[in-house]
Amino acid sequence: MNVSVKDQLLKEIEKTSDSTLKEVLDFLLFLKSRELQQEQLEISLLSEPSLAEDWLTPEEDEAWQHL
Repeated sequence: MNVSVKDQLLKEIEKTSDSTLKEVLDFLLFLKSRELQQEQLEISLLSEPSLAEDWLTPEEDEAWQHL
């Protein structure tokens, strides 16, 4: 019988001190944050070519020239 990773973690959580669990939680939140940032970066990179069609125009250059 295969025990899932989630089940293994839950068993270990029951045997772990609160101070260690705080560190584990901090690390888990860090990993989730990093994953979200990576997804957002990928979305930005994938949308760049289609957005460039509107951005890379003489009209757009002229509109931002004063900055």
